[in-house]
Amino acid sequence: MNPHLNLATAFLDSARRHAAKTALFWGDEQFTYQQLRDQSVQVARRLASEFGVRPGDRVALWLNNCPEFITVFFGALQIGAVVVPVNCFLKADEVAYMLDDAGVGVLVTERAMHEAVAKLTADRPSLRVLTKEALPAATTPVEVFEPVPRRTADLAVLIYTSGTTGHPKGAMLSHGNLLHNVGSCRQVLEAVEVDRFALLLPMFHSFMLTVCILLPLLVGGSIVLVRSLHPPKNILLEIIRHQATVLPAIPQLFRAFAGVPPPPNLTLRLCISGAAPLPVDTLREFNARWPARLIEGYGLSEASPVVSLNPIRGVQKPGSIGLPIPDVEISVRDDEGRALPRRQVGEICVCGGNVMLGYWQRPEETAQVLRDGWLYTGDIGYMDEDGYTYITDRKKDMLLVNGINVYPREIEEVIYHFPGVKEAAVIGRPDPRKGEQPVAFVALNDGQMLDSSALVHFLKEHLADYKVPRKIVQIAALPRNATGKILKTELRKQPLDL
Repeated sequence: MNPHLNLATAFLDSARRHAAKTALFWGDEQFTYQQLRDQSVQVARRLASEFGVRPGDRVALWLNNCPEFITVFFGALQIGAVVVPVNCFLKADEVAYMLDDAGVGVLVTERAMHEAVAKLTADRPSLRVLTKEALPAATTPVEVFEPVPRRTADLAVLIYTSGTTGHPKGAMLSHGNLLHNVGSCRQVLEAVEVDRFALLLPMFHSFMLTVCILLPLLVGGSIVLVRSLHPPKNILLEIIRHQATVLPAIPQLFRAFAGVPPPPNLTLRLCISGAAPLPVDTLREFNARWPARLIEGYGLSEASPVVSLNPIRGVQKPGSIGLPIPDVEISVRDDEGRALPRRQVGEICVCGGNVMLGYWQRPEETAQVLRDGWLYTGDIGYMDEDGYTYITDRKKDMLLVNGINVYPREIEEVIYHFPGVKEAAVIGRPDPRKGEQPVAFVALNDGQMLDSSALVHFLKEHLADYKVPRKIVQIAALPRNATGKILKTELRKQPLDL
């Protein structure tokens, strides 16, 4: 890779080559590449001249999904700034931690968040705020602009991890990390200029940033930014209206779609499930019913984020996260860092140009996860004889029952086969005799009532006795973060009488 190539120049080059083409569909509005380029340049100039942003400064984006997210993102990069996307569902105190940790000097936000922003600025007089409503229209033309030179190895984005335990950490992603992942995804997804990527998950998330923003814009494709997700039929209406071809989303959406017939005039060729494990039944039901192929992938923010996918062409293995994407390696290793043979369970490790530089200002935690050129993901799994990887659980979620490893996901998959179950999560609770005992939280489909004894009997038919949950708790809905990951930390706080 050219050491002087960066995200800003890659975007500007794509905008030059596709100037008149629609880059973004947003409800009734359409924006060409030229319009996105022009607004991004105006943002760059304003951040530099009015807000004094210099190369290496951190600029935070706290926005709901909107076209301005894209133009501010590239505008900040054009002046050499580091972009810090902020979860738009966080409260002011949570955002405050990230701003302080990253040393953010400028926050780009919107009027809808004015109360929280007022609280942030009251405690941080030096924090400068720019609202999207104050930006010039994308239709205003601008003259030639030369971006600040940045190298491939320079820091581009700080993606804060979801923080399911302790404070979130900023994964440092370079221009090269993200360009590497875009290039790999372009090959494995067979992305071309005619593709239109449906974007409906939060734009701050690394999955959307790489697959739904950077990938389509750098290959000369288009983005269908879904304006409203409620009611859910709006998603399909927007997909059909703007002829989207690729839909990256989360398991809950595909679970809902699997239960309904596909609409006519559907142009989708590919659906990608990420951000959380996809139940095998959902995968099979969807692919049996819908013409667009659903594949499961795997990634994490620390890897920019895509690591593996089931292939579009060739063997797809339900329950597997597929094969490593091009120019990325996966190895399953033990606690001492030794590579394990096929089918043996260990920690999934990743190597490639997509792996982060490290955690922002956390050298000790960086050293724990980046060892000998490998990223230790904290996910537990194995690789089969064909090189397909299977995740059994998170390392921190693994239970020890009488000294035997128990993986919650294995139990959850069986629970999903029980009639009426909508979603399930298994956690461990301390047990004085056995060390830990599994506890299951189950949410049911509307109108269903849980028969705990019947479920336990069902589980005993399919699982070893030590894996069967000691207690089953019915819950209206599982707590999740903005990208669909189940918050097991919240479930662990539930008072339980075991």
